[in-house]
Amino acid sequence: MAKMGSRKHLKRFKAPKSWPISPKENKWTVKPAAGPHAIEDSLSLLVVIRDILGLADNSREAKRIINTGKVLVDGRARKDYKYPVGFMDVVEIPTSEDFYRVLPDLKGRLTLHPISKENSGFKLCKITNKTTLKKGKTQLNLHDGRNVLVEDSFSASDVVSLAVPEQEITDNFKFEEGALVLITGGKHIGEIGKINEININKSSNPNTVVVENDKKENFLTLKDYAFVIGKDKPAISLPGGK
Repeated sequence: MAKMGSRKHLKRFKAPKSWPISPKENKWTVKPAAGPHAIEDSLSLLVVIRDILGLADNSREAKRIINTGKVLVDGRARKDYKYPVGFMDVVEIPTSEDFYRVLPDLKGRLTLHPISKENSGFKLCKITNKTTLKKGKTQLNLHDGRNVLVEDSFSASDVVSLAVPEQEITDNFKFEEGALVLITGGKHIGEIGKINEININKSSNPNTVVVENDKKENFLTLKDYAFVIGKDKPAISLPGGK
């Protein structure tokens, strides 16, 4: 049993803080498989169905729902109960016409925020880096493991709006002063604000940004933690109606 647990399961009290599960309910939980999101930044599809959405009473019921293709992630049916679901992914339950987007709360836990059908047809993806290919094309490497070929000019840290499952870029949000951002790490995780200043360090120290929240208060955070979600208003639905 211990050997099986080390491969597919994880003791709940050892689960990352980003997992919104109680260590008192059961001894074991299911680790997400290796995939587009890191284990500490994702949830297994079984945990999403059983523990977060409450669509199953136990793992057997959750696996049955998943195995029959009744759960879509970014517009595609996922039948692996260990499939990793992470930040900005869109989860759809076609039978009930429920849609959710994975976002962090103010405690750093991954949550499934209910969204409309209209809001479920796209996701925001951060450009982590890019590669110039032959014939003038560029490959964008996105935060969720996707690679997209483009001919237009894009910059690292920009965020693209990607239609799912088609993977067509429909909009681009620049990482610049004035951009609206969602903080994805550090003590301000889950907060929303506008970039007031971008500090690029020439030393080995990480780059930082100064962000102003809706209370007109400024705070400093790492550049990597600032995820652009729009210019004047959010491009996605957010908790609290923001």
